[in-house]
Amino acid sequence: MNVSPKERLLGSLAVLIAAILWGTTGTAATFAPGVSAIAIGAVAMGGGGLLQALLSARGIRQSQDKLREQLPLLLLGAVAVAIYPLAFYASMRLAGVAIGTVVSIGSAPLLSALIEYRLEGLRLTLRWMLGAALGLAGMVLLCLAGGSSHGIVDSGDQMLHGVLLGLLAGLTYALYSWTARRMMQRGIASQVSMGATFGIGGLLLMPVLFATGAPLLASWSNAAVGLYMALVPMLLGYLCFGHGLARVPASTATTITLFEPIVAAGLAMVIIGERFTALGWAGMGLVLACLVIITAPADWGSSKRTRQQAAPAAENSLP
Repeated sequence: MNVSPKERLLGSLAVLIAAILWGTTGTAATFAPGVSAIAIGAVAMGGGGLLQALLSARGIRQSQDKLREQLPLLLLGAVAVAIYPLAFYASMRLAGVAIGTVVSIGSAPLLSALIEYRLEGLRLTLRWMLGAALGLAGMVLLCLAGGSSHGIVDSGDQMLHGVLLGLLAGLTYALYSWTARRMMQRGIASQVSMGATFGIGGLLLMPVLFATGAPLLASWSNAAVGLYMALVPMLLGYLCFGHGLARVPASTATTITLFEPIVAAGLAMVIIGERFTALGWAGMGLVLACLVIITAPADWGSSKRTRQQAAPAAENSLP
C-alpha cells in the first residue's frame, strides 16, 4: 500500500501521540496502589477494547463479510491483544518497571520487522536498522538507569521469568499490530480493523477482570484510575495508533512507540518525584535520534534525481 510522504508523516505523528498517551499509564497506576497490575491491564485493554468496538459497531456491521474473510487474522490479533497486557504487566511486576518496559516495548520493533520480513518479504534498509539500533540502545540505557535508581530484582529466576514475559509481550504487541495493518491493506478501514480486533480481545479479558478487578470498585480514586486507563491511553491511544498503522509499516509504528518509556520516565520525575541519572538522559537522547531517523521521509536529504532512482526499490522495503 503506497502512501504519500505527507500521509506517512501524519501517520507517524499519530503513532507518536499514542505513545505519549501510553506513557501515562505507569504514573496513573500509582494512584491506585491497591489494584493489581493484572487488573489494571485487564481494565485498560479490556475496557478500552470494548469501547473501541462500540464506537466502530456500525462499521463492523457494514464490514462483517470482509471481516469474516479475514477471520484467521482477526482471531490471531484478538488473542494477541488479550495476552499482551497480562504479559506486559506481569513482566514489570517480576523484572521491575524499567526492565519490563524496555524488554516489552524495545523488542517489539525487531519482532515486528521479523514478521514482515518472513511473511511479506519486506527488506530492512540501513537507515531503519540504524534507527532501530539507536532506539534499542537508548532503551538499554534507560533500563540501566532505572535499575540503578529503583533497585534490582532479588531472584535470578524471577528476573528471567520477567524478561521472558516481556519478550512475549513484545511478540504479541508486534503480532496484533501486524494483523491489524494486514486487514487494513486488504480493504478494511482502520477503525473497523482495530475495533473488531480489540473488541474480541476485550471480551477475552473480561474473565480476568471479573476475577481480579474487585479493588477497582473499592474507592472512587481506584475507579477513576480504571476509567482513565480505559478511556484515554487505551481508547484514544489505540484510535491514534490505528490511524497511524494505516499509513506506516507495523515495524515503523512499533519503533516510534519507543518514545513511551521517555514519557513514563518524565512523568515519574515531575509527578512522583523520582530522580533520573545522566545515563537515563543519554538513553532519552538516543531514542529521540531514533525517532528522527525512523520518521524522516524516505527521500530526506537526497536530490530529486536520486529520489526518482530510489523510488522502485523503496516500494518493498522498510524506511
